Amino acid sequence: MDLGLKDRVYVVTGATRGLGNAAAHELVADGAKVVVTGRDEKSVAEAASALGPDAVGVAADNADPEAAGRLIATARERFGRFDGVLISVGGPPPGFVADITDEQWQAAFESVFLGAARLARTAAAELAEGGVIGFVLSGSVHEPIPGLTISNGLRPGLAGFAKSLADELGPRGIRVVGLLPGRVDTDRVRELDGLSADPEATRAAAESRIPLRRYGAPEEFGRVCAFLLSPAASYVTGVMLPVDGGVRHGF
Repeated sequence: MDLGLKDRVYVVTGATRGLGNAAAHELVADGAKVVVTGRDEKSVAEAASALGPDAVGVAADNADPEAAGRLIATARERFGRFDGVLISVGGPPPGFVADITDEQWQAAFESVFLGAARLARTAAAELAEGGVIGFVLSGSVHEPIPGLTISNGLRPGLAGFAKSLADELGPRGIRVVGLLPGRVDTDRVRELDGLSADPEATRAAAESRIPLRRYGAPEEFGRVCAFLLSPAASYVTGVMLPVDGGVRHGF
């Protein structure tokens, strides 16, 4: 299936590893060009190099108020256009309510929520009809995940922001979509499972609760991203799509 991604240009944040990196790989594989970002300059350069000539890396922190404009400007300067953004924000640190400080809440809000909202707002002002804004969120949008209190607090609010944005931008022909990953085999998930005294038992227990009985592969998640960002999904907006092997049973 031709997704219509050839020569379209996307900014992908949090793309040095994990889900953002998987999405960038699938976009490039289908003919798109990408600006990939992350906070560490060396990791960004390595990620862009691995993606080849259709990628450029820019070290940026989502919490930086100047980052959004700089990333979109890079897309236009390097590739001549800007068609969309995938806002993938690294998960905030795990912890329980009693253990999380005000400083941790503030830092996570600046990066996970405000930085994402600012980038989406800046992108919305720059996109033309046919543009798209995607958010990589979490299954915590629908149900809290034990031990991930900050994520449980911020991700649902960002999903609400995305739904509001979809309503506002729809008349301009700009789409807004969200993806809710479950247990996808990334460094982040392995780190969280490593908190258990028996990681293999933790993984086995988690897989037993997934209808497909396995973790997802990052490239599987990436392919869903590529489709939702593509013109092939031109009548899909305002959705929060679980990519979780069937864990979510509600509508």
